[in-house]
Amino acid sequence: MITNATRQRSLRGHKASRPSPRAANTAEHQAMLAWRLTPRDKWIIRMLWEHRVLTSHQVTALAFPSFRSGRMRLRELWTWGVVDRFQPFVTVGTAPMHYVLAPAGATVLAAEDGRDVKEMGYRHDRAFAVAHSLRLAHTVGVNEWFTALVERARYREPSEDVALTAWWSETRCARHFGDLVRPDGYGRWQHGDRQIEWFLEYDFGTEALAKLAGKLSGYAALAQATGITTPLLVWLPTSKREAAARRVLARAWRELDEPHRVPVATAAAELLNPEAPHPSPADEVWLPLDHAADDARRRKLSTLLDTWPHVAPPSDNGGTSNGPTSPVSMPPPCPMPPGTSKPSRR
Repeated sequence: MITNATRQRSLRGHKASRPSPRAANTAEHQAMLAWRLTPRDKWIIRMLWEHRVLTSHQVTALAFPSFRSGRMRLRELWTWGVVDRFQPFVTVGTAPMHYVLAPAGATVLAAEDGRDVKEMGYRHDRAFAVAHSLRLAHTVGVNEWFTALVERARYREPSEDVALTAWWSETRCARHFGDLVRPDGYGRWQHGDRQIEWFLEYDFGTEALAKLAGKLSGYAALAQATGITTPLLVWLPTSKREAAARRVLARAWRELDEPHRVPVATAAAELLNPEAPHPSPADEVWLPLDHAADDARRRKLSTLLDTWPHVAPPSDNGGTSNGPTSPVSMPPPCPMPPGTSKPSRR
């Protein structure tokens, strides 16, 4: 206020802290990294390149037994220039640190694959551009969806045999299927001797439902082109949004030439039990779009194929090296971190 000017003393900020020194990406630094980076560190590097950005909570849930150990290791990787980080602005509270691939990490990744960083397509400014992307929340949300499945598998009971065996990013899906459809992700879930694969449409509540339903024709064209029927899972934020989406999706689904080639199931995030130890999309939250009128039961992810007997389970074609089509030259990283035992519950 002009009548109540702020005193000059109040304008003085705190003394700036000395910035933490970071190593330069030199040949000597790469030699140092050769004996400091563990298989888990290199797995994190690949995950950041595949999925663009992961929060500190997601990296911890994926690969570390506790948040403290994950935070300490991520700080070391940041100091070595292997990863970079940023913290988005939020109006309430504090956002977690977000991690992206840094130049030293890209150099390590390219060297392991026998390529040059330029051939790999990495650029530091592009990696950091996600910090300002209008799709940042959507990308983090999709990664959180798959992270919950990995965490569910890591904390499985001794008698359970569950695992996320494939996780393709939106970028990889677009590279393979972008001329027909651009799913938000592709995944495979194994429960005992059962396996199911799917494409994911992650709805944030901001997209027009008509646009969401319009994507079904693209999935139908993909199924016809590949000869493979792959279920489509649509994840919505609320039950109200899900009910509205199901009406629009059902109308578009019935208009397809061969609706059975596009099996669709929907679920809402608010259906997850917040008191469960590790709620995840593997829980009993899925409702097939073509369910019978007298069978409106929610199903677990692993039992969805019981609703679609005409859908063949994914073939055992070498794990994550292959997806819904032919093998690719550069397979995505395994969704499960290497050599990680079941974390403690402390």
